[in-house]
Amino acid sequence: MSFIVAIDGPAGTGKGTITEILSKKMKLVNIDTGATYRCVTLAMIDAGVNLDEIDKIKEILNMIRIELRNEKGEQSVILNGEVVTEKIRSKEVTKLVSQVSSIKEVRLAMAGLQRKMAEGKNVIMEGRDIGTYVFPNADVKIYLDADVEERAKRRFKQNQEKGIDMSYSEILESIKQRDENDKNKEIGALKVAKDAIVIDTTHMTISEVVAEVQKIIQNRKNEIALQEKVYKVREDTKWHRIERKIIKAICSGLYYIVYRVKVTGKVPDEGSYIICANHVSYLDAAGVVIVNKRKISFVAKEDLFYHPFLNWFLHVFDIIPIKRNMQDIEAMKRCLKMLKSGQVLGIFPEGTRKGMEKNVQLKNGAVYMAIKTGVPVIPCGIKGTFKPFTKVNINFGEPIDFSKYKGQDKEKIDEATQIIMDNIIMLTNKEI
Repeated sequence: MSFIVAIDGPAGTGKGTITEILSKKMKLVNIDTGATYRCVTLAMIDAGVNLDEIDKIKEILNMIRIELRNEKGEQSVILNGEVVTEKIRSKEVTKLVSQVSSIKEVRLAMAGLQRKMAEGKNVIMEGRDIGTYVFPNADVKIYLDADVEERAKRRFKQNQEKGIDMSYSEILESIKQRDENDKNKEIGALKVAKDAIVIDTTHMTISEVVAEVQKIIQNRKNEIALQEKVYKVREDTKWHRIERKIIKAICSGLYYIVYRVKVTGKVPDEGSYIICANHVSYLDAAGVVIVNKRKISFVAKEDLFYHPFLNWFLHVFDIIPIKRNMQDIEAMKRCLKMLKSGQVLGIFPEGTRKGMEKNVQLKNGAVYMAIKTGVPVIPCGIKGTFKPFTKVNINFGEPIDFSKYKGQDKEKIDEATQIIMDNIIMLTNKEI
């Protein structure tokens, strides 16, 4: 898998410098997207091709070879076998590059090249549209900004250091024109991505910007590492089964002593089922699992998995983490896979503890999965305060077939969900 950092913003905000420093500090591959457009511009100038000669530009794009090499900590740009690191920063290329990058055919070709360069790598890329067009699903999106006068000063100083002859007024006018051009491009226009973090660098030093961006990247890396632990699917090995059996036996003994559990009904020994129960305590799912010989995997909110011990414990019982208040496609896929393989899935239609008391809207995921897989739903009523040494009743009802709801609209699906809840309420009030 790749880890993509996208740094966008107008010219002179320090994108290139920041990207170069962070690529070394954080061991990220630096792909200079601006250099790719400059290479195309230089190739057009050398071939005497004008901006309106689209057929000739296409020929250049079909033949062009661009490489970015890191040698002794310095990046070299190779165009068709020639090192052009300095040439692409010339006055002639700088004046024309924005217009060249606005050409649709050039934009599409370079975006494809940049994506290919990033395949399977941990990458940091800077440009105008990395987070909005080239990599809209980048792991980190940063938008650097600064006052236009400050940007012109920076670029003037940078050019002086590189021996590029351009006056401050030329650079200021060039940046203003480029900003306007970049904001109005048909493809890859300069704009802030919705989920980008904006940093105004006008009054910041390079080291301050680097520190802030580095912190953002590291925090995101930590989040991803934690999510990988949360969503990791444990292989069902022999040791995993033994571990689950031992822990279940210990928990079962304690549970029966503390809660004097009484059970009516049962989950059939074979076949796939969806168990739908009322949610009265954080311990009720454990009760449903413990009183059944079969393995039952419940769906639980993602937050629970962020605690190290709970993460381990929940993974032992193959509990499926789910992001609440949104469509979690990955969680849904795991649920469907389990049901299609003949396993038993546990779901709380209320979506939260004591949902009936809070009058929450019922979740209809169980009915959707029952219809999609043809798996029956077993309603389950749980009654008890879950205070130590009080009685807990767990009542399983008869399986309900929802196949007749296949192809029905949302209103009918909601109706089917209410049928499940009505059965759960009936079983909750049932005396043993």
